Amino acid sequence: MVRLSWSVAPALLASIDAVLGLGTTCSTPLGAGTAASGSPYWLVNMPTRGKSAFNSDSSYTIRRNVKDFGAKGDGATDDTAAINNAISSGGRCGQGCGQSTITPAVIYFPPGTYRISTPIINYYYSAFIGDGRSWPTIQPFANFSGIALIDADPYLGGDAQYYVNQNNFYRSLRNIILDLRTLPVSSGINGIHWQVSQATLISGLSILMSQDASTNQVGMFMENGSGGFMGDITVSGGKMGLNLGNQQFTVRNVTVTNAQTAIYVNWSWVWLFFRVSISNCPVGFRLNTGSTTSAQTTGASVIADATFTNVGIAIQTTTNQPSTYASGFALDNVVFASVTTGVADQSGNVALAGGSTTVAQWVQGSVYSGTSSTFSYVRGATTAFSKPASLLENGKIASRPRPQYETYDISQFVSVKALGAKGDGTTDDTTILTSIFAQYAGCKIIFFDHGTYLVNSTITIPAGTQIIGEAWSQIMGYGSVFQSASSPQVVVRVGDAGSTGVVEITDMLFTTRGPAAGATIVEWNVHDPSGRQAASGMWDTIIRIGGAAGTNLQASGCAKGTQNAACMGSFLGLHLKSGSTAYLEGLWVWTADHDVETGNTSSQISIFSGRGVLSETVGPVWIIGGGSEHNVLVNYNFAGASNHFLGVLQTESPYYQPSPVPPAPFSINSAYKDPTFFPTPGDAWGLFIQNSTNLLLYGGGFYNFFVSYVGDTCVAPANCQNAIVNIDSASTGINILGLSTVGVTNMLNVNNVAVIPQSANRFGTQATVLRYTK
Repeated sequence: MVRLSWSVAPALLASIDAVLGLGTTCSTPLGAGTAASGSPYWLVNMPTRGKSAFNSDSSYTIRRNVKDFGAKGDGATDDTAAINNAISSGGRCGQGCGQSTITPAVIYFPPGTYRISTPIINYYYSAFIGDGRSWPTIQPFANFSGIALIDADPYLGGDAQYYVNQNNFYRSLRNIILDLRTLPVSSGINGIHWQVSQATLISGLSILMSQDASTNQVGMFMENGSGGFMGDITVSGGKMGLNLGNQQFTVRNVTVTNAQTAIYVNWSWVWLFFRVSISNCPVGFRLNTGSTTSAQTTGASVIADATFTNVGIAIQTTTNQPSTYASGFALDNVVFASVTTGVADQSGNVALAGGSTTVAQWVQGSVYSGTSSTFSYVRGATTAFSKPASLLENGKIASRPRPQYETYDISQFVSVKALGAKGDGTTDDTTILTSIFAQYAGCKIIFFDHGTYLVNSTITIPAGTQIIGEAWSQIMGYGSVFQSASSPQVVVRVGDAGSTGVVEITDMLFTTRGPAAGATIVEWNVHDPSGRQAASGMWDTIIRIGGAAGTNLQASGCAKGTQNAACMGSFLGLHLKSGSTAYLEGLWVWTADHDVETGNTSSQISIFSGRGVLSETVGPVWIIGGGSEHNVLVNYNFAGASNHFLGVLQTESPYYQPSPVPPAPFSINSAYKDPTFFPTPGDAWGLFIQNSTNLLLYGGGFYNFFVSYVGDTCVAPANCQNAIVNIDSASTGINILGLSTVGVTNMLNVNNVAVIPQSANRFGTQATVLRYTK
């Protein structure tokens, strides 16, 4: 079965006319894909050269084809054991491991129908990749036994599971069909059990289920975690298309048809659903509402750029809240077409009529504006935000699926290892990588075979470059150049200042080897070509500081409570420079709070990274499913920024604070627009906005769980820190739908003066505000 509808449009690469220059080996730009009809997906013909740099087993294999392990994919043979063997072989991180970065794997599924009798276990640090030109199908036998066809966190009995859900990182899944229609209609089996945390992405999944009105089949079950992003999903049939519960998540481009309930959200702190299409369902969204501090249900659910067609109840809540605030949601640019009821509770109390109409904006929840600490509880229409045209595509927030190059032939790729790069975590690859970019930018897709590529000075990825990694291939900055916080240097520069062109970076990880107090890990300069919206970006890419093999920033030298100069991990994670544009989907900027290699013990560590994300551009910029955690001064800093769509930003303050109090162990650097004041008793800002305009924040989760590593005791009284979001008086056009905080006394300040207290908005572990404008 072929699925090409989410492939990169050939035009995206066909006219790199605005690239400043092609590589020296290039006679013409890359252009459109040249794969012949019936030819295999390029990944099949890419030789396996990837190695895990810090795995002592030299025979360990990164990329595995399930058919090489005996799977048939013939629609008849039981392939369960063969597929699970492909996933687990080589001593990978499964039951009892907890966490590890040294056993990554790509599990490739060729075209075919794979029958299974028990779940396929999705191990830690795994990328499941179905054939990009002809998606494989996973189909259960009628006597299937287990929670789901694919299980990312198996239960072991009671509440025990393979992994701690909040630390269940590093999963990627794409190009797979799950067909449950061979199960009995009464079966309560799930298509996928996806209890995951950050650095987890689904990008291309089709789930097929019975359309019988009595079916018990469910497409996805997610009961916990701290995610995350998923998108480009289609669901047909089922009792529930998606059954969801997680602290925060971003969901883009999901279509559900002929389900009894399309999407059920059991609990949350803040979720964003945008570009969602629901048709022929009795219930669109069912939101578990009425949350209290003793019974957590949903916090903020933001539903934007959505379409409901031939739906009974578009939004069904479990409680009726005409005047009392307990769980909230917002509709933004939502189209009803033949909808019986817009919003109603499960008892039939109607809050919004249906019909065929467009709902510009409608909220249930607290509404604040400006510097007033007085809120209005609104259950009704509100004035729609004015959205910058540069962020929109046909009236909706622009979106771009991850590039997979399905139509491209293997001849249109080059492998960095084939060209001489080592990626062994020991050899310096600065010169060879610089040479590869200089030779092939703009005319070849550059494949980074899995490995850890050391660079001792800045490398520049030119405008016009397409890069794809393999299970998060690493570029690691190290050495004396990156050690001075008073003279910060860039590890990876994307485009020179003022450059214009297409840049695509997927499946990569950028990091440092400590000490690296002066490392700006990624500097982004490139601007989209004229008339080419959201053409340059990063997908399924991670910026990680410490806590992993090879970083020299682990428990053995950076134990919690220590302040070691050798444990300075970076100066700045990501810098969006003036004049740049960027589309960033699923980008996690993580300063490690624990050593991943210690497995289940999760040894806490003290790693110091100065700043998370700094944007100084007028855009347009899209940050979709973003996270930035544990940075000393600030996690997200928007300074002189404009025209940004921020589709869930999630932060955590460092666990060691207030010891030391910020900016220590760094210093305030005005050249990087650092805050000059900080929340008490001494903590990082989650979100700091200064001199900025036209920022749309659709979902913000800003949290603090610790005081000097003492956890949880400050969460219930919300006094881990006194503030976490600050907007200065010069900023205007700041529009927020769905703001949730945990452990914080005041949810939002203006000019460091408290405006929104958590006490007036607390109805769960989190406090939630539905709408704020300034």
